[in-house]
Amino acid sequence: MSVIFDCLHLLGLIFLMCSTLRAEPNVPTPITCRTRGVDLAEARAVVVCPPNCAPQQLSVYGSEVYASVSSVCGAAIHRGVITESGGSLKVHRLPGRENYLSSLSHGVKSQTLSRWTASFTVSRLISQPMEVLGESSATAFPRPGPVKKPLKKNPKKAAQNGNKDCKVDIALLLDSSYNIGQRRFNLQKSFVSKLVLMLRTGPEGPHLGVVHVSEMPQTEFYLKNFTQPKDVISAIKEMGFRGGNTNTGKALLHTVESFFSPENGMRRGLPRVVVIFVDGWPSDNLEKAAMRARESGVNVFMVTVAKAALDELGMVQDRNFVEKAVCRDNGFFSFTMPSWFSTNKYVKPLTQKICSVDQMLCSKTCYNSVNLGFLIDGSSSVGDGNFRLVLEFMVGITEAFEISDLGARVGAVQFTYDQKLEMDFNEYTDKEVALEALRSIRYMSGGTATGDAISYTLANLFQPHEASSSRDFLIIITDGQSYDDVGGPAQTVKSEGITVYSVGVAWAPQDDLRAMASEPKESHTFFTRDFSGLEQFQQTIVKGICRDFNEAQ
Repeated sequence: MSVIFDCLHLLGLIFLMCSTLRAEPNVPTPITCRTRGVDLAEARAVVVCPPNCAPQQLSVYGSEVYASVSSVCGAAIHRGVITESGGSLKVHRLPGRENYLSSLSHGVKSQTLSRWTASFTVSRLISQPMEVLGESSATAFPRPGPVKKPLKKNPKKAAQNGNKDCKVDIALLLDSSYNIGQRRFNLQKSFVSKLVLMLRTGPEGPHLGVVHVSEMPQTEFYLKNFTQPKDVISAIKEMGFRGGNTNTGKALLHTVESFFSPENGMRRGLPRVVVIFVDGWPSDNLEKAAMRARESGVNVFMVTVAKAALDELGMVQDRNFVEKAVCRDNGFFSFTMPSWFSTNKYVKPLTQKICSVDQMLCSKTCYNSVNLGFLIDGSSSVGDGNFRLVLEFMVGITEAFEISDLGARVGAVQFTYDQKLEMDFNEYTDKEVALEALRSIRYMSGGTATGDAISYTLANLFQPHEASSSRDFLIIITDGQSYDDVGGPAQTVKSEGITVYSVGVAWAPQDDLRAMASEPKESHTFFTRDFSGLEQFQQTIVKGICRDFNEAQ
């Protein structure tokens, strides 16, 4: 009976979602207590949380609607969807918002957040049929005729400006070689045209251009040439078949070097994504071009169609070309279709992956290409209890970054009248170990000589690693008046290309904070009356670092 019920339930879902291009059963995906909303690839996902997620260790931002950096399981416990015993739930991704509210519910204390790029809600799995019908009361009556009209009109209207939740600059590398042939080349164009419609390209949404993969790469059109779906589709329709070998590596290198530029329509601060379509296998090597793409901050996504049969494997130059080419070999950046026939069901899942903006930022980004330095006031006025709050503030910022031997680095200096290098940038390259090291810094106690400490930090933390290609950031945290000048040393640091954020507590003078901070002062200077107020600045500083990083690219 259970199997019959499941089949009937699935048929009901297919009926309700007949206007979409895919209807799939929701199979719960196991996640960890620390899995965040941003880590889920699908806009709607069914997950299962493990038991014994300790509420005090779960980062949750918001109430009812949660920022995507929140723990999914933590949000579910907070909402009362599951208990600490774990269980299945449904997660629905939403656009970002402002003013995520704090509350204490079911033993979980959520935090406030002024703004974030994406959100999600959680609900019990048994409420799945209601969620399929829609999010608001306007879609709660799917069957009557009058509701169908706005459903037809809204996507058309939205497509004029584009999908604002999918701000991505995309280069489509279409297979135009003899390997695909004229017939399948036309099927590929048809599939890509449907992808353009589903992406909802537009001035405020995704922009895309097309490059031919053939004997010699050729750009068909750039990001700046077309922004309306009908114009993009028309341009794709007019594309001619070129032939030659499937020189995918050469086409990728051409795209990295000449496609993404402001002159060609690239928008600063947005993910740059190359979506490569390969019918069969490449004729050349992809590894060198893919490495160049990662170093340039370009995110490579592979779509493979009709993989090589067993008797064709001898013709494949590198059987692991997908793993070596993609932005990150974690399964997210590759997509497979068995053939070019019956491809409608693949359009939507591929679109959802490409529009997962947070996950698409996996090459050289603010999250993995920064040196994050902290300069901590350890003077007597701070006190041991408040010093612990400072350390947790630092941990909260650091958690947002990908600390690793090939990623972001974190270092720290504590100062009074004297200075102590607590953590060198190369000392901790494992994220969890680095976070524990930050928590373990011992309070010194003493006077306040911030200017000398800034000079010490430049000489002992940043300058030994100035050959690094990562961008440098210094976050100064102090609670009082410095006994020496801070303006001169801070200016020297900034002249070295280091971006400075100043965070003041209690009696820290505003003049000193502004003198230390980078321009514009308003977005690099923070102040709170007590140490418990530091937490509110964590995500704002993280977003600011990413803004500074992207604007410098």
